[in-house]
Amino acid sequence: MAPGPKTGPALFLGLELATDQLRASIVDESLELVGVECVDFDTELPEYQTQGGIFTTPGDAYTTPVDMWVKALDFLLEKLTRNHDLTRIKSIGGCAQHALVWWKSTPIPSFPALDPRLPFHSQLPPNTFSLPNTPVAQDTSAHTHALALEALLGGPDLMAARVGTCANASLLAAQLLRVRESWTCDVWSRTGKIQLASQFLASMVVGEWVNMGESEACATGMWVHASAGAGTQGAPGLGRWDEGVLEIVGGSREEGRRIRTWLGDVEVASGRKVAHISRYLCERYGFESDTIVTPFTSDYLSSYLSLCPSPGDAVLSFGPMDTLLTPAQHYLPTRLYSLFPHPAQDASEKRRYIAMLSSRNADVPRALVRDMYTKSWSAFDRLVAIVPPGGSIGLDDKLFSFWLLQGDSYPLSHVKGIYRFETGIKVNEFRDLRANPRCLLESQVLSFRFRWSKMIATGVLGSNNNRSRGNVAQTPGPTSPQGQNPRSNIASSLGLSFDPYDYSPLPARILVTGAAANFPSVANLAGDVFNAPVFMPSTQVDSAQVVPHRNAPAAGFPGRASLGGAYFARWIWGKERSSAIGGSSTGRGLGGFEEEIRRLHGKRWVASSGTPLRTNVNTPVGGNGGSGANSGTSTPFGHRSGLGSTVFVEEEEEEVEEMERASGILASSVFAGGFADRDLGRDISRMRTLTGSTLDTVTSSGSMGPSTTFTTPDLNSGAGSPGGGVGAVVPQTTTLTPVTALPTSDAEAQIGLAKVAEADVDAFMTYAAIVPEYCRLEGMLCKSLV
Repeated sequence: MAPGPKTGPALFLGLELATDQLRASIVDESLELVGVECVDFDTELPEYQTQGGIFTTPGDAYTTPVDMWVKALDFLLEKLTRNHDLTRIKSIGGCAQHALVWWKSTPIPSFPALDPRLPFHSQLPPNTFSLPNTPVAQDTSAHTHALALEALLGGPDLMAARVGTCANASLLAAQLLRVRESWTCDVWSRTGKIQLASQFLASMVVGEWVNMGESEACATGMWVHASAGAGTQGAPGLGRWDEGVLEIVGGSREEGRRIRTWLGDVEVASGRKVAHISRYLCERYGFESDTIVTPFTSDYLSSYLSLCPSPGDAVLSFGPMDTLLTPAQHYLPTRLYSLFPHPAQDASEKRRYIAMLSSRNADVPRALVRDMYTKSWSAFDRLVAIVPPGGSIGLDDKLFSFWLLQGDSYPLSHVKGIYRFETGIKVNEFRDLRANPRCLLESQVLSFRFRWSKMIATGVLGSNNNRSRGNVAQTPGPTSPQGQNPRSNIASSLGLSFDPYDYSPLPARILVTGAAANFPSVANLAGDVFNAPVFMPSTQVDSAQVVPHRNAPAAGFPGRASLGGAYFARWIWGKERSSAIGGSSTGRGLGGFEEEIRRLHGKRWVASSGTPLRTNVNTPVGGNGGSGANSGTSTPFGHRSGLGSTVFVEEEEEEVEEMERASGILASSVFAGGFADRDLGRDISRMRTLTGSTLDTVTSSGSMGPSTTFTTPDLNSGAGSPGGGVGAVVPQTTTLTPVTALPTSDAEAQIGLAKVAEADVDAFMTYAAIVPEYCRLEGMLCKSLV
């Protein structure tokens, strides 16, 4: 990108160590986007031979070289130096993927001294680390170790009550246990310190060891959180590492104490600076010595911060792991969800938390279904759009599928395989192959719907009285003469603990991120299942017009997690500045994180006369920022030069017809229940106004290799024609239209959100009727009855 201005007001830098890239986003005091830089691991560091930033091996192992991260940081800082005046950076925030860095005992206990004349990677060679290739979040090789730990702690309920979470393969405790039991003893004996990737990145910036934040400590499976009641006036109590768990992981009390020294202390207070930037970065790259460094956190929590969700919102992220996060008022750990202290809160605030539901069976099953039943994401998206809910128009013959390819958390921790059901009976394959994409997505979203209802019943989210449903019509049910709602009996009659037809406890808004959300059919499905409007960051809406099929943002567009780091840096800097001039951190309009970020967005909105936030660095500052209020009619953004103006074409019609031939139903066929193709929108010109699709993921039909699910391949000009022994067909081309912005209110547009789907109560009721059977089948899987 062109060099930015070398003088001007304060800027704030957010760093993100993602799976496939190291990203940086820069914002100004009003949170307007100023700069974006990134280092792509596959293309800019080809010597490491990673695919999507990771190494994949047969089985469940996914690893990445730590040395690649070190070299990428050198590259990123060089780009920042060339293109921006780093003396204007006043504060730095950041985040990283969930992974571990194993330091050798040689540079311990102090952080290695660095010479500013040399880059990082020449002073921290691969032999600095006792485990050069570390497992990443997608790795499930420690799943059995997590289950063993859970069993030793008395099962999922007792484990959750003790350390706040139940077994999953990403637990730091499980990873440590696996290394001790499965790797050579040299790795364990040579280790002097372990850090989460976010701590590692922060330590590189600060030049000294940075402690783990409590939000991440609660995800290790070894930390005992002290709720607000243990402190005074809502202040955090003193949590601790669980010595019993450490002893189990280490194999002895002595090794447990050693792990305790590896982990270090935990920083409970998150609303203050960690330190100032290192002398090394000041002398080598020109940062000012008074630049603040804020606490770094997990990438999914940083993305959450960038969206500023309100109570009653749900942040649904599609990716290698699907997650649903929502604000929580109480610390009530159970096996149903994971619970974290809010990563950005002042010590004077009432303690707040974030509840998370997750699923490992996310991008991998979606890519596998794409490869098995279509040859492109475009055809996948179209089939989801045209197939009726439940795979059939009939009321009693709905189809269900469960793609459990990787070890997941409770209640599916012991279940693996592919399961399909027609009319309640397990089948090897659906009679209509075209139902597979939609049934997969329905299963994934309905799982979150079911688990949300069970989670809210625990009271962890707090009172539901203030959960405004916005523009979703509220239709109270009839009441009996005694004032009792007869719908309260519906749940018991259906064998459920909740009423599937009652949407008042469900989220008021769904905030979606991730590549799968770029499909209009997926966004609509999320809105239908939860009966809530769906919003997407305007940065992602605009990025999808350029590259809709990748989890990574298009060139010039910021990553949401890096933006969250920059927002956090701006918040901490404002608090520190207020304190420095003699006022309190809450005196100059500085409240909690979300309140302050909304205030800054609102102030900028008024000052700019309602100009949407800038979504990429290729648009002029103060110009049209992209998607925003009432921007639905402007997409696909023909007014912009260079972005979104390229028209992509793809072959897909013959793919659907090929599937029809395979199913023996051809063009005159009908879905189960008698739903004819003409009723499903076979008029292609009309179909394209109803739904969009994404770039072709060029896949050879002759040799279908493993799917690259984390960063799917770019469009290849020489796309192969569909084969499979059917014969060559001259392809017809259609314009691809990813998700576009609908008219959006100012309240959402000013914080950078765009509406992409409306709530539909009729569609919700259709899925509500499916929920009981879905829950019954899932229960049978959990009990190993099928």
